[in-house]
Amino acid sequence: MPNPYAEAGVDTAAGDLAVELMKSAVSATHNTSVLGGVGGFAGLYDVSFLKDFERPLLATSTDGVGTKVAIAQAIDKHDTIGQDLVGMVVDDIVVVGAKPLFMTDYIACGRVVPARIADIVAGIARGCSETGTALVGGETAEHPGLLGPDDYDVAGAAVGAVEAGSQLGAHLVQDGDVVVAIASSGLHSNGYSLVRHILSSRGVGYTDSLPELGGLVGEALLEPTRLYTTPLLSLIEQHPGAVHSLSHVTGGGIAANLARVLPVGSWVEVDRSTWEPLPVFRVLASMAGTPIEDTEGTWNLGIGMFAVVSAAAASDVIASLGAAGLASWSVGTIATSARDLSGFEQGAKGVDGGAVRLVGSYAG
Repeated sequence: MPNPYAEAGVDTAAGDLAVELMKSAVSATHNTSVLGGVGGFAGLYDVSFLKDFERPLLATSTDGVGTKVAIAQAIDKHDTIGQDLVGMVVDDIVVVGAKPLFMTDYIACGRVVPARIADIVAGIARGCSETGTALVGGETAEHPGLLGPDDYDVAGAAVGAVEAGSQLGAHLVQDGDVVVAIASSGLHSNGYSLVRHILSSRGVGYTDSLPELGGLVGEALLEPTRLYTTPLLSLIEQHPGAVHSLSHVTGGGIAANLARVLPVGSWVEVDRSTWEPLPVFRVLASMAGTPIEDTEGTWNLGIGMFAVVSAAAASDVIASLGAAGLASWSVGTIATSARDLSGFEQGAKGVDGGAVRLVGSYAG
């Protein structure tokens, strides 16, 4: 019997196969709080433990990975994009001091290729497992005619919980606090429209080899986003009261994201000489013919997170992060004294925050 939906370009059988291929990876993220299995209309998560909270606050975040997916599609490598999605979503949860509980994902594609969808979801599942987040549901939607046969986009949302009064934020930041930078693994998932524009303008393809990037361009640019949730939650637990605010350096670059987690009336000068931007940033800026300082509002330049911590605990915080495998270093000190703030980034994304500017020259 003819299948009108298949004739319209939607292959439900391929969708069912994709679910079968991803089922074991998704199930591996489940804990005793997850009710039901894979494939239900809605995921169920037992939150009865919240009864032990005095005043539980739920934290939520949603995001995608932007045009980084275009590079994955170009070189037909899809097993890392999922980790990028988890990083963009779940690491926003930990910024307020919350522990992530569960996540859902959404994949829109022009055509369901079961192995490709399974690769994407396997990456999401690995990221969820690494961050202690249950992947409780998702949706793969086939959009023929709207997206090309090999085009797709991914998005996700997560929920976490924190005790009221234990959340981190600008309200805890004090004069004299130390700003600790935590190293990124590369571009993470921001600024890829600029990356793609630079490569296109120079005639560089994703399958070209550039020794300065360590091999194939596309593979270097798909370096997965570093996941910070687990080590940061451990840090908060190990050093009670020491961590005052966290900033995830994503869209908007370095100064703007830090300014969002500082109180109005505070300021800090971030010392560029304390770190050397990763080679990928140097190479791309050189291709563009622009000073690397001009990209500070787009790329993270080697800093994936900031932790604003008490001065007394700064050395211990840096040591603990190092023990967890995260390179970190002090980049500046919070001040609240009156001064001319011309040239500072003041707040961002609708947040009336502190003032930040970068000073000096990069190392290297």
